[in-house]
Amino acid sequence: MSEFLSETEGCDLLTRLFRARGYTIARNQQFREYGVEFHIDGWDAKARVGFEFLSSEDDDHDDLTLTEYNALTTAQRSGEMALFVIDEVEPVSKAALAAEANEFLDEVAAAVRARMARPRPAVKKPPRVVKKSAGSKPAVRPVGKKAAAKKAVRKVAKKKAATPTAKTAKKSAKKRPKTR
Repeated sequence: MSEFLSETEGCDLLTRLFRARGYTIARNQQFREYGVEFHIDGWDAKARVGFEFLSSEDDDHDDLTLTEYNALTTAQRSGEMALFVIDEVEPVSKAALAAEANEFLDEVAAAVRARMARPRPAVKKPPRVVKKSAGSKPAVRPVGKKAAAKKAVRKVAKKKAATPTAKTAKKSAKKRPKTR
């Protein structure tokens, strides 16, 4: 084996590296997304991570045009996918390819961690609908802090209604027989 890798040797090395990082790489898959169609050398469809080794050996340079490459780059920048593209314009060594691939995989892992650490917006719960009786309209009861505040107001209102007011005190005084 020479110091410089063929496309087959390079793809075998990349497959081992990607699988060692936990990716389920399928080899030589048809890729059809973002207006781009070509045979990708390695792809994990679930993780949306893969690699393409462009070489003159397999005439790959005709498969992926500059416009298609730009479409894939745009998708990658938006975080929709991650694709490691090696263009064999100059011969690449095993050590250089492994170093570049590991750097790429480190960047992908960091991006995933950053997305997972990002706070997600709070999801508001919809109000609960409680049916009163068969013929009446359902009452909507709010859920959360506002509901607790409304319950507290209702309790205070019930307590005030339970204490006698000036009018009720006069009425009860009239009904009592006067004692001397």
